Amino acid sequence: MTKISPSMLASDFSELTSEIRKIEKAGADWVHLDVMDGIFVPNITFGAPVIKPLRKKTELVFDVHLMIVDPIRYIKDFVDAGADIITFHYESCEDPEAVIDLIHSYGKRAGLAIKPNTEAEAVKPFIDKLDMILVMTVEPGYGGQSLIEHTIDKIAVCSQMIKDSGRDIELQADGGIYAENVKRLLDAGLTVVVAGSAVFKSEDPAKTVGLLRVGL
Repeated sequence: MTKISPSMLASDFSELTSEIRKIEKAGADWVHLDVMDGIFVPNITFGAPVIKPLRKKTELVFDVHLMIVDPIRYIKDFVDAGADIITFHYESCEDPEAVIDLIHSYGKRAGLAIKPNTEAEAVKPFIDKLDMILVMTVEPGYGGQSLIEHTIDKIAVCSQMIKDSGRDIELQADGGIYAENVKRLLDAGLTVVVAGSAVFKSEDPAKTVGLLRVGL
């Protein structure tokens, strides 16, 4: 079944505990935590000190998305904060394999993210080690953007790479995803939906989560 990972980027940062409980009640599977440093992307959100106390508030999978420069420096911090999956950007470091290996050394799942204009083939050299591939369907850094059409083809390419590998790798997309367009992504092979505004701004989050699993 498709997993839903609402992005806390669209939540009320002054009420993080209640916002997590809201998506938990709505039937979310994971919670997507966007970490931005103001350098790799032109925005700043929160870091490990904010995530750590939230770990005690929910049993949801902590899906931590690092949009930061040289992420290997901070992997242990996010492990200690309670991350279950740590995803970092191919474009953010010189040695992605070293970052993947470090994440695995702590017993956590490793994901590799690519920006909209990075070729899908960039992830291929690491396919034998990855637990998840994240295709950004908007430019990373801000919520509320519209989905970039050509990224749907990239999802299909990544899906085929995963099938060819014979491994159980999640395929996630993040950015501009709503019930109205998610079916095209699911048909392309998506297995994990990140949705921020669609869920947190919904009048009926449970209904929205249900629709995101299957599309309209």
